Order: sequence, then structure tokens, then C-alpha cells
Amino acid sequence: MKRIINLLFLFVLVFLPTYYLPATTYCLYAQDKVIAVVNNEIITQKDLADFLNFIRLQYSRQLQGKALEEKVNSMKRDLLQRLIEDRLILQQAKLDKIAMESSRVKAKIDEIKKRYASESDFEQDLAKQGLVRADLENKIGEQMLMYNLVEQKVRSKVMIRPDEVTSFYAQNKGQFLKPEERILTLIILQDEAIAKTVSYQLRLGTKLEELAAKYAFTTDKLSALLGQQLRPEIEDTVFKLGVGEVSNPVKIDTQYFIFKLDDIMGSQQLSLTQAQDKIQAYLFEKKMQEELAKWLDELKKQSYIKILEN
Repeated sequence: MKRIINLLFLFVLVFLPTYYLPATTYCLYAQDKVIAVVNNEIITQKDLADFLNFIRLQYSRQLQGKALEEKVNSMKRDLLQRLIEDRLILQQAKLDKIAMESSRVKAKIDEIKKRYASESDFEQDLAKQGLVRADLENKIGEQMLMYNLVEQKVRSKVMIRPDEVTSFYAQNKGQFLKPEERILTLIILQDEAIAKTVSYQLRLGTKLEELAAKYAFTTDKLSALLGQQLRPEIEDTVFKLGVGEVSNPVKIDTQYFIFKLDDIMGSQQLSLTQAQDKIQAYLFEKKMQEELAKWLDELKKQSYIKILEN
């Protein structure tokens, strides 16, 4: 898993932030210090720092503060090895003359630009990191080359046989239980006072059809699974209801929601047919990682690699 985690970042690159602004000749020297040689190319301390900042940037979308730093620090030990492997993949892609369409690079740049309010904001953000558009295009192009090579050399050759899926299911049935499911009627209103009235009337036993003739609201059906990562205010409400019970109005953004629990379906064992897509994906990813590790080991055996700093 650790060997290929950098490949999970393919096509999501925005920029490589540089937090170390060289103010002295010593600082420049420190960043340019060679820490590894991979065939005829070098890896510098700055390459390592940039990559670490890139990882921090990616995980900052999910983690913050102490949790983010703990995650980043846990990955530092293997960072140089991952850079070396990236360099080997890119070198092999160039040797094999792997094609990379410039239109795909442009499309990725356009996708990134959509995150910004304007072209000017995009260019300014790049400038803050000491980059220009050409730097970003070059990095994305390299990532695509590596992805294409791995696709050709490894991923396209990974196959999962039907009997492997069947065997995994038989040995791991306990992992394929459908969680408890709740079937609900959802009533959506715009006005708080009306929402309270409708909720109260429903609890008294008034039919939904009768209320629909008096008040403006829309209805829908909702299927909620335990542990489905619902919004907290919905999960706290839905999973406290008994069959037939109606909730108080729950405000979500600018609307009010009332939930009526129609039925509870208990946990169920998924059949092989229901579980096979999930099993196929898991086994494929597992085998893909194993084959990628073997392929990278072969590349390393055929290459000159010297680490100058631990």
C-alpha cells in the first residue's frame, strides 16, 4: 500500500506549495543538496520538501491541525523511497515512449481553474508558490505519463477469476451483511410554523392526504441505512423513531423536514450476486498493488540507485 500511495494522487495535483523561502546562500545550498541519485538523475532536498508539502496539501482537505500533522509525520519515513519510485516510473515511461496527449493536460488545467473565481486568481495562486502555468503543465504531464505506464505494464494485466470471487465470499460472509434499513416518508416545507402544525397533526393521526389539501409541502421516500454517514441532524432524528412515529421538524439549510418511519428492515446477509462487484473491486485492487510492487522491484534491480542521506 505504501509503495503506490502517490499514484492515488494522480490527476488531483493543484500545485506544489513551497513554504521555505530562501533568504540566504546557506538556505539555497541546503535546498539544492543532493540526497539521492536515480540512474542519471538526482533528487534534492527541495524535491523532498516540495513533495511533503504536496502531501500536506492533499490531506488538508480531510484533516486539520494535529490530526493533519500526525498523518504527514507518519509518512515522512517512506517519502524518499516514494520519490525514487516515482522517478523510476517516469524514466521508464520516457524510455518506452509512452504517449501523453497535450489535450488531456489542458483539460486537467481547465478543471483546476474552475476552483478559482477568475483566471487572475488562478495565476496569482500559482505565483504565490513561485510557479507559472508551464510548471503546472509539466507536473501534470509527468503524472499522466506515469499513470499511463502503470496502466500498460501492470493494471491492464491484472485479472480476477470468477472462482476467486466465489472463494472470497465463502470465506468472508460475515463482511457482507446489509445493515439495518429504515424506510421513511419525507415531508419538505418552507415555513417553520406550518411545519410544526403538519408534524403535530400527523402525530394526532391526521392523514397526510388531508394535510396536503390544506398546506403547501412536497413529499418523498427515503431509505436510510445505519452507518450510512447521514447528516448528524438527520441520523439523530431518524434512528430514534419507532415504526409509525413522526418527528418534529428538522431545519436543514433553509428548509424544514419531517420524517415518518414507515418500516424497519433488519440486517440481511448479502447474496454472492449482491456482493460480487464489491469483492471484485477489492480483489482487483489487492492484486494490483501486489503486481505493482513486483514490477517496481524489478525496475530497482535494473537501475542505479544511491541514497546519500538517510
